[in-house]
Amino acid sequence: MARCFLDHITVTAFSLDAGAAFVLETLGVFPQVGGEHPRMATHNLLLRLGDSTFLEVIAPNPAVPAASRPRWFALDSIGSQSPPSLSTWVVRTSDIRATVAASSEPLGNVEPMSRGALNWFITIPADGSVPLDGIAPALIEWHTDVHPAAKLEDKGLSLVKLEIMHPNPDRVSRLLSSLELDAPVSVLSAPSGESARLVAHINTPQGLRLLSAHQPLVPGDRRQAALAGSLRAAPSAGP
Repeated sequence: MARCFLDHITVTAFSLDAGAAFVLETLGVFPQVGGEHPRMATHNLLLRLGDSTFLEVIAPNPAVPAASRPRWFALDSIGSQSPPSLSTWVVRTSDIRATVAASSEPLGNVEPMSRGALNWFITIPADGSVPLDGIAPALIEWHTDVHPAAKLEDKGLSLVKLEIMHPNPDRVSRLLSSLELDAPVSVLSAPSGESARLVAHINTPQGLRLLSAHQPLVPGDRRQAALAGSLRAAPSAGP
């Protein structure tokens, strides 16, 4: 089986405005507009973290009809008061079906996806959940000559490592071993009484920053309103 690599990390949010504010506050950088996923009724923002790694902010798209199936990344479970959070990640493989078969955990069905000139396969559980308490990655197989991250603007960000905290770290480690993951990922035991979570260590122009969970934004925040205007004015780019 081919080795797997960390492809992107994903911040989920009720709205792109809230997700963009979270990323800007944490990393000091405003993400680029990405695009829409009509089949899932979602849209996203993007930040380059390397030649073949990026950060995605994804949210339900209120401008399109509801999806006929559960949205990916457990987005249907996010309410208007849910804070943005680094809630999942995606692992790249050159043979997604072989990787699914080798995985020690069920990661979902292999689904074909596309947007514009981009085409890929990705694993999505039928109920839209994120397996293993939200810690298991989705698998992706890109059908592109150049990785989408290479087409994004370089804003001086790079992923140093991803930490996974889970009450059963041995189970997580078995999963990553079964995927033959080649990536700066460490698995730690979650403190007693705490749920599983992800923590991304990211180098920024302002120094090292940690991206994980977030407190809810205050309704009517002026900065959030300004971000909404910036999103509407920004050109689309990337995957």
